[in-house]
This record gives sequence, structure tokens and C-alpha cells, in this order.
Amino acid sequence: MKSYLAAAIQMTSVPDLAKNLAQAEELIDLAVRRGVELIGLPENFSFLGEESEKVHQAEAIAVESEKFIKTMAQRYQVTILGGGFPVPVNQGQVYNTAILVEPNGQEVARYQKVHLFDVNVPDGNTYQESSTVKAGELLPPIYQSEKLGTLGLSVCYDVRFPELYRHLSYKGAEVLFIPAAFTAYTGKDHWQILLQARAIENTCYAIAPAQTGRHYGTRHSHGHALIIDPWGAILADAGDQPGVAIAEISPSRLEQVRRQMPSLQHRVFI
Repeated sequence: MKSYLAAAIQMTSVPDLAKNLAQAEELIDLAVRRGVELIGLPENFSFLGEESEKVHQAEAIAVESEKFIKTMAQRYQVTILGGGFPVPVNQGQVYNTAILVEPNGQEVARYQKVHLFDVNVPDGNTYQESSTVKAGELLPPIYQSEKLGTLGLSVCYDVRFPELYRHLSYKGAEVLFIPAAFTAYTGKDHWQILLQARAIENTCYAIAPAQTGRHYGTRHSHGHALIIDPWGAILADAGDQPGVAIAEISPSRLEQVRRQMPSLQHRVFI
């Protein structure tokens, strides 16, 4: 593993597949022009609309999303995480799926989100992800890249479940992907602090692509795609507009923090 630049992309996805993929490509191009080698797209990057419409279009969204990620990885010769898109699993249900694709266009890791967001948010919005999404049944994978380090996958609401990230660090993760579409209400209080906690307790980098702004109806996302270092320092913040957070992932910094704070070696319970 060498030092390299990573990007957490921030989008305002809408209920329009073609428009979202065009926005994603524009931001990928921007990141690559700045020398980025590892790119994360947010949850729901290719479609963010009503649940019924998502299920209705799921087959097309899944096919086009996977094709898009593989094409972008090959065209720009970068590694890309597609942070979450629907993949049909049975009648009326999908998996919320993230895939990691290498520059040769090959998928090297796939994760189906296990924690589903069924929450009555105090701002009056109710979310029932399980109404259309089937929970994954497997712990998230890691992928060992010679160039980029050991990458661990997760999606959005997972960030509230530290045991999932302990599993990833136990398996050797050095960089945690946490793509999200965090609600505006919960995000203002919890998003940054949860990400910092996951980075600090596992002495890992955290790359957190995000959705921002208004998508449809009353659905608003918090924004602030972040890249955080293993000490919990915020290296890049995309703010509240579509854009890209870019920062260096440094193996020497990772080693330094793990040497200074060897908490992973002091675990009593695994």
C-alpha cells in the first residue's frame, strides 16, 4: 500500500436514473482530474425516489447501475464503490447493494445492507426501508488491494452498529467505506460524530460519500460527505452542495496512529 488520493462523492440524486448517472459521471471525472485513485459513490446514487417507484424500476436501475460503475472504473482506471442501489430479490423487494469494482472493470466485493432504516424521525418523516428492502444476511466483506490497502464495506444506517465495524477491523480493514443518504434531521446531530467514532475506535480511515439537499417531496439529506483519518481528524468535507471531498490515504499515518494508540491489540472481547 502506498499513499494515494481518495474521493467521497456527494450528490443530490432524484427519481431519474439517467440524470443521476450523468451527475455521477461528472463528479467522477472531476475527482479523477485531481488525481484520485479510489472513489466512493453515495447510497442511492442512481435513484432516490418513492419506494414504490424504486421497486417498479429496480431491474433497470440494477442493470444500469452495475454497468455504469464498471464502465467508469475501466474508463478512468480507478477503483469505485457504488455505494448502494436496488437489486431485485423477489416480488416487491430488493437488496440495497453496494459493489466495489477495480480498474479492470471486475467486481471484487459485494455487500447487501443488513441494517434497515425503519425509523420515525422527530421531524415528522417516517422511514420504513424494510417495506421494500430485504435485509442482507451476511457480514460485510473486506477486499485486500495491494495498491489501496484493505477496504471494508458498509452502508448508511450500519454506522450506528459498531459491532459491524469491529468485525471489519478484526478482518484487517484499514479503510472503511460508509456511503449514505443520511436524513437532514438526524445528520445534523449524529452524522459526523458517528463517523469519527467508527474511525477512532477501529483506527481506520473512513470514506463517507453522501447525499445532500432535497430529492423529492419532503425527503432531504444532510450532506457533508467526509473523509476522516484514523485519529478522527476530518481531512475533507464536501459541505452541503453536490461535489467531491478529496484527501490522502497514507499508510505511514495509519501505522503511526496504530502505534500510538494500539487499542486493536488490547481487545478482550471479539
